Amino acid sequence: MTEDEKRINNIDSRVSTLETTFKMFMQEMRDFKTEMRDRDNQRAAEIRELRQDMKDMQKNFDAKIDKLDAKIDGIGKHVQNLSVAAIIGVGTIAITVIYSILTR
Repeated sequence: MTEDEKRINNIDSRVSTLETTFKMFMQEMRDFKTEMRDRDNQRAAEIRELRQDMKDMQKNFDAKIDKLDAKIDGIGKHVQNLSVAAIIGVGTIAITVIYSILTR
């Protein structure tokens, strides 16, 4: 073999090695991109789940606040009824005292 043939064979083997290395590198990059997409999809799913949990918690909180408002309204009605009863009682006592003073 001549010197040129040896160089050509050497270059061919180096090119072949480089092509193989490049193919392996490209496959690793594809695998890396796939892994990153999977992670992004997992994060997106977790974020959706957290947002849904937050919405559910907000609905639950709103329902509890509505119940509390209803209870406060009920207590207000009871206080109003007791106030009216107390005023009627005080009025009745006052009328009784005035009547007893006038009848003696």
